[in-house]
Amino acid sequence: MTQSARDHHPRPGQQEPPLRPSPRLASTLLCAAACVTSAQAHGQPTSPQPTAACANLPHSDHPGTVLSNGALEAVLFLPDTASGYYRGSRFDWAGVIPCVSYKGHTFFGEWFPHYDPLLNDAITGPVEEFRAPASELGFNDPANQGLFLKIGVGVLRKIDDKGDTPYKFGAAYPIVDGGQRTIHTSKRSITFTQILHTTFGYAYRYKKTIVLDKHGAVLSLQHKLKNLGTKPIETDVYDHDFFILDQRPTGPGMIVHLGFPPTPDKPFPTTATITGNDIVFNETPGPRNSPQGYLTGYTGHPGEYSITVEDKTTHIAVEQTSTSPLSKFYFWSTPKTICPEAYIHINVPPGKTQSWTIQYRFKAG
Repeated sequence: MTQSARDHHPRPGQQEPPLRPSPRLASTLLCAAACVTSAQAHGQPTSPQPTAACANLPHSDHPGTVLSNGALEAVLFLPDTASGYYRGSRFDWAGVIPCVSYKGHTFFGEWFPHYDPLLNDAITGPVEEFRAPASELGFNDPANQGLFLKIGVGVLRKIDDKGDTPYKFGAAYPIVDGGQRTIHTSKRSITFTQILHTTFGYAYRYKKTIVLDKHGAVLSLQHKLKNLGTKPIETDVYDHDFFILDQRPTGPGMIVHLGFPPTPDKPFPTTATITGNDIVFNETPGPRNSPQGYLTGYTGHPGEYSITVEDKTTHIAVEQTSTSPLSKFYFWSTPKTICPEAYIHINVPPGKTQSWTIQYRFKAG
């Protein structure tokens, strides 16, 4: 994949500086783009070519790299403030995976009808969003002069002056400071590090490593978040997987097996049936009959974070697991993608570090 500025068309205010930045914040803002470019230039080659299964990705002219262990291959788009595939204000910029291939089968892919790098959900999975239980970090504090924090993205600015307007995850909040990012790659792994200091008490070092097992078909997301600030960091994080198996539409033959018996907060339409621990698709969902909603039934014990999305027609599946307990669970689907969203609670006091790992095991019969 080659770097291109074809899609670089920031909207007015998308990268505006804060009104009165501190010297430290201004310095970080000035180096934000250069830090990413430098990390790419001095690391391993960032543009190896994917094999046939993942070769025809849409919008593949953005900065990217390929991990491979010989059997399993993962294509990644890299963070880049000028020409990155994703430059929105919702999801973590690190670890955008448009394609994983195993034994000629593909997992993930573009599910949305219109691509724009600044759209909040023009992104492919597995990608992660940090979302605080009440609101984003610092969002409701008037002392922050309209600034708040989104981990994995940066310092954002509110888009209106009304103090009672709630946070909206789909809104295009201007990014005023993306922090300092570095990237280190090898044949089977890539590590993204983001260091960010705010003027309102929050600061962190967030390290995310994506690694393929030496052999086999396991991809791991390893996370480490250290609190460098004076305020505790309490939030939730989830993987928005956007599962697409061999580019087949969601429908009969597809089953989602969970590590607990799910109970939806509202009845599912007839397009899907819940049987025991399974969500079974009976037909392709449409815009008005798509099964979605919050699920309960888990107890918070280890082992319940277990999700398998299987297509019995093509005999392929992907299993997602973590030793972390579930803090919340949302299920969402469209005619093109299946999205079980498993939340993990993050609570990091100043000076402390929290680590968590999520594994994906790919299967092909």
